[in-house]
Amino acid sequence: MKFFQLEGSPREAIGKKAAKAIRKEDGIPAVLYGNTPVALPYTGKLNAGESVVEIGDNKGVIVTNLTVTNDAIRNLIFTPEVFLVELSVKGSKKVKALVKDFQTQPVTDAIIHIDFIEIFEDKPILIEVPVSLVGHSEGVKAGGKLSLEMRKLKVRALYKNIPEKLTIDITNLQLGKTIQVGALQFDNLELVNAKNAVVCAVKLTRAARGAATAAK
Repeated sequence: MKFFQLEGSPREAIGKKAAKAIRKEDGIPAVLYGNTPVALPYTGKLNAGESVVEIGDNKGVIVTNLTVTNDAIRNLIFTPEVFLVELSVKGSKKVKALVKDFQTQPVTDAIIHIDFIEIFEDKPILIEVPVSLVGHSEGVKAGGKLSLEMRKLKVRALYKNIPEKLTIDITNLQLGKTIQVGALQFDNLELVNAKNAVVCAVKLTRAARGAATAAK
């Protein structure tokens, strides 16, 4: 997995008014969610921008409200690749994180908020990884049309075991056949999509149907 270095500034002022002011300065309000539950009420020390959010059963997680810049995250968001973020929060801490979610402005598609989640070497994470098809399928040679139905698959694994892409060999994929999630297997990771979900298929075309009819 590729690394992406990002620096943010902690923010103590939250809410719509504060977020609007940040966006006017070409910044993006962001939140870093911790991945280690803490007992409530929390009596430990909090850094600038940190607070505790309840998650149930008298437990919570530490979240950090921060600001990042549009220029800094452009190459992180607008790419099909999966990055592990080395996130530095000024005057606070440095963590490894993944993009959990982000929101865009409906008209301009400008990013208006982004959520990160902290990750650890010994804790599995759930993430979507791009699919890459390799090989020239037998079905395409026979006149079929290759269709990629799922561009990403959801996997669960330690982050060190997550590849940049999931490579699937379609050489033996015949005309009218599919490859489903249940037929795939990758080392050191678990696919969590439905096993009967179709990842790719070679569909019959009009020309292929005609050739098949003529061959009878």
